[in-house]
Amino acid sequence: MLILALESSAKAASVALVRDGRLLGQSTQISALTHSRTLLPMAEDLLKNCELTTGDVDLFAVAHGPGSFTGIRIGVSTVKGLAWATDKPCVGVSTLEALAWHGLAAGGIVCPVMDARRSQVYNALFEIRGGKPVRLCEDRAIALDQLADELAGKNTPVFLLGDGAALTAGFLQKRGLPFRLAPDDLLWQDGWGVAMAAQGKPPISGEELLPVYLRLSQAERERQERLAHEEKEAN
Repeated sequence: MLILALESSAKAASVALVRDGRLLGQSTQISALTHSRTLLPMAEDLLKNCELTTGDVDLFAVAHGPGSFTGIRIGVSTVKGLAWATDKPCVGVSTLEALAWHGLAAGGIVCPVMDARRSQVYNALFEIRGGKPVRLCEDRAIALDQLADELAGKNTPVFLLGDGAALTAGFLQKRGLPFRLAPDDLLWQDGWGVAMAAQGKPPISGEELLPVYLRLSQAERERQERLAHEEKEAN
């Protein structure tokens, strides 16, 4: 099976081509350019350089969240368009699960973390078993002090990766908790992780593909806080 996987849920824009678990090619860019300008051209160039077309792809995969609201929308919309145009299936995978595949060589407990602001991170815990990450908990938005309390009970260093890794590492260090910080080449989200996480998942149509945000956007949170304040003032 040939998978074209797209990742745009955080700072990195990345696309990968994976056939039967083997990486054929990947392009990743971490720049100030918006993903709407980079993601689709990167996919088109990668296919062209591998002498393939979207018609050769068996499955389109995308990280559908958690992460940046704008980035998730761009990735999901792009894959929905590709699936519709080619009449091919697609699948959405957890950004955190895709990240966990970067912990294969590290082994043990893998702790992907993405900065969710307000002293919170998007997180899930995984353990490397049988050459793949096995989920230990569901994706969640969790306060750093709560995550530290949970990790304190593991009694083993965890492998930190994701754009919230440095933030989490500093917090754990202050608490005296053991951890291993992923090197820069494994730190960021990429298309390969998305493709690996997509394997074995039931395919869906582009129409069924939806983003997963975990919590409200900042604009929506501010709107609800304003409404609550106005209601309080009115009473």
